[in-house]
Amino acid sequence: MPAKKKAKAATSSTPDFEKSLKELEDLVEAMESGKLTLEESMEHFERGIRLTRICQQSLAQAEQKVKVLMEQSGTDKLVDFKNED
Repeated sequence: MPAKKKAKAATSSTPDFEKSLKELEDLVEAMESGKLTLEESMEHFERGIRLTRICQQSLAQAEQKVKVLMEQSGTDKLVDFKNED
């Protein structure tokens, strides 16, 4: 199998960040509605935990890619964002 197809197959088996985040938002909205049974709420909670981990992993991978690209281009280190309110 060509490299492009392998890479595409690997990424298609894991949900992307945007889809995971959207599903997580939908789960939270459903849980906050108060219309779910306890069992449904627990299922939503468990799924939410899995989605949170997927999102965290995606963000960590993206940050690592940015660091590598910046190092390769000779750009300075990443600086933490500080919100000035």
